[in-house]
Amino acid sequence: MTNDEFRKHAHQLADWMADYYETIESLPVKPVGLKPGDIASRFPGTVPEEGDSFDSVFADFRDHLLPGMTHWQHPMFMAYFPANTSYPSVLAEMITATLGAQCMLWDTSPAATELETTVINWIRNWFGFPDEWEGVIQDSASSSTLAALIAAREKAESVNQNGFSGQRMVVYGTSQTHSSAEKAVRLAGIGSDGFRKVATNERYEMDPRALEEMVAEDRKAGKVPLAVVATIGTTGIMAVDPVDAIATICRRENLWLHVDAAYAGSLLALPEFGWMKTGLDRADSFVFNPHKWMLTNFDCSVLLVRDAEHLVHSLSVIPDYLRTPVHGTARNYSDWSVQLGRRFRSLKLWMVLRSYGASGIRSYLRGHLLLGKQIAEWVGSQPDFRVVMPVRFNLVPFRWEPSGVDRPEENDRLSEKLMNRVNGSGQLYFTHTRLEGRLILRLVPGQSRVSERHIVAACRLIRETANQILEEER
Repeated sequence: MTNDEFRKHAHQLADWMADYYETIESLPVKPVGLKPGDIASRFPGTVPEEGDSFDSVFADFRDHLLPGMTHWQHPMFMAYFPANTSYPSVLAEMITATLGAQCMLWDTSPAATELETTVINWIRNWFGFPDEWEGVIQDSASSSTLAALIAAREKAESVNQNGFSGQRMVVYGTSQTHSSAEKAVRLAGIGSDGFRKVATNERYEMDPRALEEMVAEDRKAGKVPLAVVATIGTTGIMAVDPVDAIATICRRENLWLHVDAAYAGSLLALPEFGWMKTGLDRADSFVFNPHKWMLTNFDCSVLLVRDAEHLVHSLSVIPDYLRTPVHGTARNYSDWSVQLGRRFRSLKLWMVLRSYGASGIRSYLRGHLLLGKQIAEWVGSQPDFRVVMPVRFNLVPFRWEPSGVDRPEENDRLSEKLMNRVNGSGQLYFTHTRLEGRLILRLVPGQSRVSERHIVAACRLIRETANQILEEER
């Protein structure tokens, strides 16, 4: 491909991208009728011997791959969690791809390093963290939590240098803590048996007294309590652990406190959610994902730490070929991450913050919160649907409990049938979780283009489908 051909195709793709966003509602949210292996079967099993034209390659994308995509930016995508993008972020990704920079060291991309520091400081100050806190942009909250727990481990014992001494370390969470915490415990060498789930209250928030008792029990058994993973907005139901009370225990017991706010952390931008800050100043690390609820393309996860020295000491390995004339005076973010290679992630976050400003992001978040409230009100107005947890954010967890169906297992079966049928229509995509074994449906309005009319359409579709199922079950 020549530069002139690249220019031509780039213009064509820009038009296609704009058309995609303009017409996205004409597409099914989720592929309909596909089975595992259907997409792969459309392609040969070997690398083509001769190159093909870009027009032909793009035609295969359009005809064979695009129909197999779930459209996360569709306004009727209400599954899992927000994962929204924006025009400034997409444009930034185009620039990042064009530059093709490897941003592992200050020397390999000075502007990328210093912009990352700038953006991190903006976030820290905006969210009200103390000035001594520093941070880094990771690829995901999974990586951020892993890095935080490795730092906690190294603060307690020099495992990197000497290996494990035989002491059994323990990390604490709850049944609602994200699975990435247990994965991080495994990868840090502590093992799944070292991840203990603390009892919760009726809102599925960590019980501080139960945490204290568990820590005392583990110390008595000769174990080494290491860290607590507290969550502000669990993925399943948006439960909020009492960070302030947990921080008090962690300080007294010399435990590392990692706060996972991957989903809900963006709400720290809103003054009315100032209550979420209580106790954060006494945490050791904090993660939130702009790629979830701050208009920034995946991947972009902000990890803030109280004492960066623990993080850098845990993750820094510097061979001679990475030493540069500014070694020791310039920041190298590869020392703050598990991976050496790093993308220019800060560019898209910077462009989003510059393009929307704090006021624009606040307005956008409040819009989603209002849509969540409207869903909760609709659920509450239906005689056979029930909101199962107070709705503080934009996620609405609910159950379908038809009249005359007394067995919870039957409610679960009907609810799963409802969800699968709606999702199979391609008109809406939503997902579920389980609480104490019972199936809970979840609606999450959080995409950039979602509006009240989409909420009305989603609720109507769920109601109509539920009525159809009831008719069939008679």
